[in-house]
Amino acid sequence: MVMRLTPPDSDNDGYIDGVVAQRQGGVNAGFFTNLAPGWKSRVEAYKDASGDPCVLKPWPDVQGHATKFHNLYLKPAEDSVQGPVLQGLRSRELQLCPACGEDGTPNTLDHYLPKQPYPEFSITACNLFPMCDICQGEKGTATVNAANERLFLHPYFDMFTDVQVFCLSIGRPFEAPHTICLEPYSGLRAAQHALVARHLYELGIGRRYNHFFKSEYIRLLRLVKSIRQKGQNVRTQLDTFCEYALHKSVNSWGHVFYTGVIADAALMDYLETGVLPAHL
Repeated sequence: MVMRLTPPDSDNDGYIDGVVAQRQGGVNAGFFTNLAPGWKSRVEAYKDASGDPCVLKPWPDVQGHATKFHNLYLKPAEDSVQGPVLQGLRSRELQLCPACGEDGTPNTLDHYLPKQPYPEFSITACNLFPMCDICQGEKGTATVNAANERLFLHPYFDMFTDVQVFCLSIGRPFEAPHTICLEPYSGLRAAQHALVARHLYELGIGRRYNHFFKSEYIRLLRLVKSIRQKGQNVRTQLDTFCEYALHKSVNSWGHVFYTGVIADAALMDYLETGVLPAHL
């Protein structure tokens, strides 16, 4: 449900120096010149803390000046330093949302730390990544809970998401399961397990996955019926489908689905030898 992304390499002193240099002909020249050393330090602190809002508190020096930073993101000039960086982030050829794993090309960038309380990170590349509209709506401007625990996985810094972090348990009856359970993988460390659970809840992934599951399960039964009719091996074919989904992402919805199916020995026995519904 989250896809690890390679961190951008543009967040360095030269990037900020270039942005500040382009402000020298404008009314905010003095503001950005004076702020540049602190701005660089904030970006370094972001990378050191892996974007963790539990560590990175809003910067008092930029409160009241958010618009100056927001305009760098919202209205980059054609020859701006940040323009190509932002365009490069938007042009990632992804086939699923890195935040939730649902199929589809995300068409907007999300600020992991929201740009209103953290305006200095408005154009910080490692604070920006593609996200689907549904996830953006669910995430909003939230960062931590009442216990000061961060709510969301970070696709650039949570390296443990290179492996599957969600697992699917399928209810009964096999003809049309009444329930499913989507939960963090049991092999995660306690802190990772808790973070994955918060991410799952805050983005409403369980509710959304339930709709996906219903249609995907019917499709599975139809595929199995066809596989049997052709005299092919059900397990071998499902392993192939699972591997195909893995090539998108280990945490893609399809891969989580097929690993859940294959891991359920009773379900696999049903798919291989059981009586399938007549209405398929």
